[in-house]
Amino acid sequence: MKLRWIHYMLLFVPLAVVAEFFLYNEMLIFVFSALALIPLAGFLGEATEELAIHTGPKIGGLLNATLGNAAELIITIVALKAGKFELVKASITGSIIGNLLLIIGFSFLLGGLKHGKQKFDRGLTGMSASLMTLAVIGLIIPTLFELFKEIADPNVALDVFKTQVDDPQLRAISIGVAAVLIIVYILSMIYILRDGDSGTISHTGFEETDEIESHKATMSIKAAVGILAVCTLAIVFMSEFLVGVVEPVARSLGVRELFLGIIFIPIVGNVAEHLVGVQAALKNKMDLSMTISLGSSTQIALFVAPLLVFISMLFDQQMTLFFSLFEVMVLGLSVIIATFVSMDGESNWLEGAMLLAVYIIVGIGFFFVG
Repeated sequence: MKLRWIHYMLLFVPLAVVAEFFLYNEMLIFVFSALALIPLAGFLGEATEELAIHTGPKIGGLLNATLGNAAELIITIVALKAGKFELVKASITGSIIGNLLLIIGFSFLLGGLKHGKQKFDRGLTGMSASLMTLAVIGLIIPTLFELFKEIADPNVALDVFKTQVDDPQLRAISIGVAAVLIIVYILSMIYILRDGDSGTISHTGFEETDEIESHKATMSIKAAVGILAVCTLAIVFMSEFLVGVVEPVARSLGVRELFLGIIFIPIVGNVAEHLVGVQAALKNKMDLSMTISLGSSTQIALFVAPLLVFISMLFDQQMTLFFSLFEVMVLGLSVIIATFVSMDGESNWLEGAMLLAVYIIVGIGFFFVG
């Protein structure tokens, strides 16, 4: 299910370069670089899929599981380097709730309107819900630890929205929790590849085996690796442009950086993948659709977020897993509602509308919070 029309958006790559080095217009830089990231992320995903076909289901599965959210990982690393920790955490939160509420919501709504009641694998939903619950616990523990510590200290003014604090104990807890989450993610990949019943792993999760086997490679290994390298380099530059103007653009739009991180940036980094998930629902392939959304959420929560903790140690300041209480609560509630509407293995358009309604409510909350 290739989205060829997205490739024409590569035109925004040179436009972003022109805006950055010649026009010096912050809004144009923001818009052009954001739009340029969409096709680059799409190409990155396609090249990864092509490599997976060449390497076979086992190695290909691990490759897809590792690079499934590569574009977003690059964006967040660039933001980390710039010291925008709150933006990084907001992007992580936004990516997870975007997959659980926005994409599953659209998939249920549009798929249900076209096909009526649709069915999918309950086992897939159950495992993903368990892994996501574990991830939320991993974020709650450092958050509650720091909040309770600040409450108990009369010399510290409690600020539930300021999450970048200088606390050696918090850093140690974050490193420990991050290590545990990554280990669990690796164990889940081993289980899926060795003992799972759902075939192999696609761009961000499982995909039906017969569909993969019928898909023939359209490019050589050298071409796929070359595209991966070029797209990665281009995403780095576009991310530098984007992150560099987030603060002034947020001021000019009258919104907070937190809101851009929650709503806008995750969509930019994952829009190609999201469209494939919705397209799968329209083709009545709900297992694939759910896999893309749930697999991506799990990867971000158990792999990308903890990995960023270790990557941040290379920079001046270390990122912790201390998220704002509001973000942690929204993540927990999103996991609960997504689990409730999908635990029966069936979906309909009304459940999709419900998930979208929750996403809109969350968006309104983040617009005013902070």
